[in-house]
Amino acid sequence: MQSITEILAHELGQKPEYVENVVRLMDEGNTIPFIARYRKEQHGSMDDTTLRNLETRLTYLRGLQERREEVKRTIENQGKLTEELSSAIDNAATLAEVEDLYLPYKQKRRTRASIARERGLGPLADAIFAQDGQDPAVLAQDYVNPENGVENVDAALQGASDIIAETISDDAAVRKALRELVSRRGSLNCKAAEDAEADGVYKLYYDFSQSISRVLDHQILAINRGEKEGVLKVSVTLPGNEGAALVCRGALKPGAAVSSFVRAAAEDAYERLIFPSIQRETRSDLSQRAYAGAIRNFALNLKPLLMQPPVKGCVTMGLDPGYRNGCKVAVVDPTGKVLDTTVVYPTFSERKKQEAIDRLSVLMRKDGVKHIAIGNGTASRETEAMTVELLKSFPDAGYMIVSEAGASVYSASPLAAEEFPDYDVNLRSAVSIARRLQDPLAELVKIDPQAIGVGQYQHDCPQKELSAALGAVVEDCVNTVGVDVNTASRSLLEQVSGLTAATAKNIVAYREENGPFTGRSQLKKVPKLGPKAFEQCAGFLRVPESRELLDNTGVHPESYAAAKALLALLDFQKGESFGALPEKLRAYGVAKAARECGVGEPTLLDIAKELAKPGRDPRDELPAPVLRKDVLEMKDLKPGMILTGTVRNVIDFGVFVDIGVHQDGLVHISEVSKRRLRHPSEAVQVGDVVKVMVLSVDEKRRRIGLSMKQADK
Repeated sequence: MQSITEILAHELGQKPEYVENVVRLMDEGNTIPFIARYRKEQHGSMDDTTLRNLETRLTYLRGLQERREEVKRTIENQGKLTEELSSAIDNAATLAEVEDLYLPYKQKRRTRASIARERGLGPLADAIFAQDGQDPAVLAQDYVNPENGVENVDAALQGASDIIAETISDDAAVRKALRELVSRRGSLNCKAAEDAEADGVYKLYYDFSQSISRVLDHQILAINRGEKEGVLKVSVTLPGNEGAALVCRGALKPGAAVSSFVRAAAEDAYERLIFPSIQRETRSDLSQRAYAGAIRNFALNLKPLLMQPPVKGCVTMGLDPGYRNGCKVAVVDPTGKVLDTTVVYPTFSERKKQEAIDRLSVLMRKDGVKHIAIGNGTASRETEAMTVELLKSFPDAGYMIVSEAGASVYSASPLAAEEFPDYDVNLRSAVSIARRLQDPLAELVKIDPQAIGVGQYQHDCPQKELSAALGAVVEDCVNTVGVDVNTASRSLLEQVSGLTAATAKNIVAYREENGPFTGRSQLKKVPKLGPKAFEQCAGFLRVPESRELLDNTGVHPESYAAAKALLALLDFQKGESFGALPEKLRAYGVAKAARECGVGEPTLLDIAKELAKPGRDPRDELPAPVLRKDVLEMKDLKPGMILTGTVRNVIDFGVFVDIGVHQDGLVHISEVSKRRLRHPSEAVQVGDVVKVMVLSVDEKRRRIGLSMKQADK
């Protein structure tokens, strides 16, 4: 039997010693971001995604091993554990296989077979199942016993048949073979329920059949939801009698006279016990696969959304549109501090609209507003039209529609109340919208990732797994960018490697009491932030106010001596720009320099990269967001038009693109690229700025068909 390390090394294509090191580091309490960034020599520079996959599989394999031992212990206590069975359990590759092997020994609720055994019919069933040519009716005569409830031969034979059927159903080899047959040859079928609407949401599935091996994740999720709502009737089927034939082949003894009695019992086992169980299991496996795909897709979309380049250094106005309660306005300075708030009512009348423009013009001039962020919710269309008129007087300013997803959740949260005790819920939302443009990551970490809305069917997914996956994405993004310890909110600090809600709160409290941090080492004075927590978090926290340049880089304090040795080795003088450091290092020889500085090559290269651009933000290297100055309406769209848009969501069957008309257009997967794609994420990600051609416009149904591949022509 392979060890867990060997299995992981094979699955991930990594060296066993690297996998062993990662497992040890995890067991010692090190976080994934810390391992990925500062222990590269020990794991061969695996990225955070590989490390997360390793962690997930490690948890599964350890759980599998625990279950193996538990099952063997239970069977051994029954005195039925043989060497052959023990070996089979040890070699079972999945939990399903372990449970199949355990099934005959598992304590069951009372069944027809258990009742028959209670009536003393077990030996009769064994004799018939031996299939040695004896007549079952003759054998049954000796088991007629009215006192035990066996009134006649037919009753004895029925009880024996029930026992044989359950024995066949408990056969792990038969179940495994049938499971594999269903996955290869089975079909998932749907029919409309009797009271289903003729033109309902699920009409695509009113007469649907697809092979198990080819059914798509989004189809599975839609079918599950339709079934849950009572609109669809769903089943798993096999062609002809292939399933029953397989079970009979497993039950009938080769070379023996064909026993019609055992065949009938095997067919009963298939129809009544095995196939219904495999059908449920197949549906469950399909759902788990689809959930995993949906969670993976959500995480895939969330990462680029969080990593969108910030629009830094400018005063920003946030507009939270609305009808009855008006449009809430907040102006924030480049650091996110609130300068002004107000409420305007541009949708009430033309007079009110002009009043709104006049009021906002005053704020634009007073505060020097350069960017306007407009929430994409109710009344966004009218607010955008007003903004375009407003910007005619401010040619240097621009606006951008930003997603409101989760803003209302944040605004009503205790965190928002603590952050903005003097503002009502609506004005907090406007502040959040402005800050989302300035620094999407810092603002979005305050919101439950599930409320951000860049997935499909996320509310149907197992919430624990979804939260864990999205939390990992947020953690990785925050630690990739780094956090200014003197300006970061408590929410942002909580996502830093090694910090908890309590230590993040203590950092903020220490900062408020003692003033800004002046060096990383000062973090050791924060209550409850011990040596291990410091080791994990220090490299990800930036201290721009420190006299030590390295405190504002991603260089870990444990590598400061190596960084200074590198500068001395390459003869850099105090005050000299380090921009040419990577080039000088390559000329000197990375391997030679690493030996002389006492660190590994990956660490030395990271040190050089950080010193070359101290305080750098990796998001600045990405394309900047598109700021607009005019408005386009759906009625303006014509097939053949070429437009520039921003990818808002990437799902299994296509890409939703914001082209500035308040209704995202859909680029079907077949129109994303000239090459064949298994998933649109192979070509684009959330936040990408893309060129699209308008294919179709349906104003009544609010649908826009787009093409990326045709726009390339």
